[in-house]
Amino acid sequence: MANLVGILNDLRNERGRVQQELEKLEKAISVVEDVTEPNHLGRVARTRRTARAHGPRRKMSAAGRRRIAAAQRARWAKLKVRRQLGQARQATRKMSTAARNRIAAAQRARWAELKAEKKQKMSARPAKKPAQKVQAKAA
Repeated sequence: MANLVGILNDLRNERGRVQQELEKLEKAISVVEDVTEPNHLGRVARTRRTARAHGPRRKMSAAGRRRIAAAQRARWAKLKVRRQLGQARQATRKMSTAARNRIAAAQRARWAELKAEKKQKMSARPAKKPAQKVQAKAA
């Protein structure tokens, strides 16, 4: 009996040790999940280690930033001038009435041809005989 009490104590001690290990594992898993789960933009967060793996971030010189800003300001100025002149949108191409009439006539001819083919197919098909009604015999 004393042997069973000792075994029971050993098992309880082992259970406590395993529970502590489980807690440590849970903490480790949560840390890794925080790093690998997507953020609010749906992207996986980059850690310093993964950022360094791809090389250092490139820096743009102040002169380069000034050139880009100047080009963008020029684009906006050009757009502003166009708006003031009422040319915000490019002029749409117009089709002449004669061209439109030619296209419409060609389309009508295509539809007439298709309609004639369909009519010819229907006339070539043998006519169906009307079904005769069968009268049920009274029992």
